[in-house]
Amino acid sequence: MRKLVLFMHVSLDGYASDLNGGLNWIPYNEELEKYAEEVVAEVGSPVYGRTTYQMMESYWPTVLDDPNASRHSMEHAKWLQDVKKIVISGTMDKAEWNNAMLIKDNIAEEIKVLKEQPGKNLVIFGSPGAAKTLLELGLIDEFLLTICPVVLGGGKSAFDGGVEKIRLKLLSSRTLKSGIIATRYELEK
Repeated sequence: MRKLVLFMHVSLDGYASDLNGGLNWIPYNEELEKYAEEVVAEVGSPVYGRTTYQMMESYWPTVLDDPNASRHSMEHAKWLQDVKKIVISGTMDKAEWNNAMLIKDNIAEEIKVLKEQPGKNLVIFGSPGAAKTLLELGLIDEFLLTICPVVLGGGKSAFDGGVEKIRLKLLSSRTLKSGIIATRYELEK
C-alpha cells in the first residue's frame, strides 16, 4: 500500500508561504535541489492543491521548449509532463495538464483508492490548503519538512486552525549547509 507523504518547505514559525504567497525566502541552492531530487525519486504521483497545480502547470511545460534550461530543470519538466498528477480542488472544473486527475468530491475515498494501488508513494508538494484538508481527513502518513532558517511572522500554513494535535515520530533528519533541517516524520502510533 502506498503512503500519502507531505513534502513542504516551512519557516521556523511554520509557514509554507509568506503573506503574499511568495516562496523567495527558501534558500534554494544545489544542495537543496539534490535533496529534492531524492524526494522526487520516491514519488509515484505528485499531489497538488489548485494554486500550486496552476503555478506548476503554467511554468513547467514551458521549460520543455527552453533551450537554455538546466539539465535538472529539463529532467524535472519531462517527469512532470508524463507522471500522473493528482489535483485536490473544490473550485476547479477540470485539470487539463497532461495526465492530471482532478479530485473535487469524496476526497477521502478517492485518496484511499489511490493509496491501495501499487507503485511509489503519493507526495503532496507544498499546497498548504490541500495539505490542511488531507490532514483534517487523517490521510497523511509521513511528513517531509525542510525547516528553513527564517521567521516569516505570517503567511499560509497547513498546520494552523482546524487541525487537532498530531503526534509524530522522527525517522530521520539532516542539516544542510544553508541551515535547512531536512526532516522525515511518521504518525506516532
